Amino acid sequence: MTSKKTIKSAFESMLFVWGEPLDVKIAAEIFNMNWKDAYDYLKELQSEYEQEGRGILIREIDKSFQFCTNMDNSEYIERLCTPVKEKRLSQSALEVLAIVAYKQPVTKGEIESIRGIKCDRVIEGLVKKELIAEVGRSSGIGRPILYGTTPVFLKNFGFKDLKDLPDIDDIGSIVREEDAPDGLDLQQISIDFIKT
Repeated sequence: MTSKKTIKSAFESMLFVWGEPLDVKIAAEIFNMNWKDAYDYLKELQSEYEQEGRGILIREIDKSFQFCTNMDNSEYIERLCTPVKEKRLSQSALEVLAIVAYKQPVTKGEIESIRGIKCDRVIEGLVKKELIAEVGRSSGIGRPILYGTTPVFLKNFGFKDLKDLPDIDDIGSIVREEDAPDGLDLQQISIDFIKT
């Protein structure tokens, strides 16, 4: 004989996994028990949730039960589910990303040589956003890290693979210009991020 506590615990798990309203008769069949007893156990469980003031409640819908959120928490749920502001890449991040995309695998030193400025923090940011990643080590002095783009980069910029990148003869000259030739405008290359 299965204990009442065990049955109620199982019903709780079933409600969580099922998602849709769980019919009392289906719940009763799982334990080969009378549907009225199953109904009483579910009502007890519902009452326990209400008495404890939980964030999740159990509601009854025509002899079926389902988890739902406590309406008192609707303000917080709305804040959580409201889309966050879009965040665009900075100009320096776009420049570094363009260099990595066209020159990969590339070291931080090579990127800085092209840009003419340090880019530690920009690289860290792009790695954190999973647009670039470490792809190995150079055979040069000190064996510096080599960077390359990621599948996230391809996905977010709409490229099937790196062959889809527009042709550019000299990435260094593009980075130094306000608008890139051949229609590639670094100001327009942007990507939206969800704050993490």
